[in-house]
Amino acid sequence: MRIVVSGSHASGKSTLISDFALRHPGFTVLPDPFELIDEAWDRPSAAMFATQLRVAADRLASDDVASDVIAERGPLDFLAYLLALDEWAGSSSSPELLERSMIITAEALGHVDLLVVLPLTAADPIEVDDDEHPELRSAMNDVLMDLIEDPDLVGTHLRVVELVGSRDERLSVLESLVSELGG
Repeated sequence: MRIVVSGSHASGKSTLISDFALRHPGFTVLPDPFELIDEAWDRPSAAMFATQLRVAADRLASDDVASDVIAERGPLDFLAYLLALDEWAGSSSSPELLERSMIITAEALGHVDLLVVLPLTAADPIEVDDDEHPELRSAMNDVLMDLIEDPDLVGTHLRVVELVGSRDERLSVLESLVSELGG
């Protein structure tokens, strides 16, 4: 089973994955692609997000990945960041980059069984400092929530679930979904 946990930065992805991995040691954890790139980025940029999108997509499509994986972020996250960046920075990514990113994202999501999305909610807030770019975080969240509704990106086989609630509630729902899907 291949699970991707998506959401804006500081939405609880790492915590959920860590909690899940402790109780399900048979799953391989794929870290946030940001941890896998060598570049030092001083500011969010289209190049940074495009690089992470490629890393996230490649590892999902790889035959070298274990059969049971839970990934922190997938290509959909970085497509959302690319689109949100345009709004946040007041710039525009090239249409070619966006089109290529959409194709890569749709192809990679074809290898995913469960997409777990952690939306930002007022009921369960996680505060961030200004150096975490809260406006970009919010814009990405809004774009991501729109993208998960796009059948051209997520296809028809992918189970997409929004998880909200406490740490324990999120873990409980994820475990139920995995059990239901046979993982």
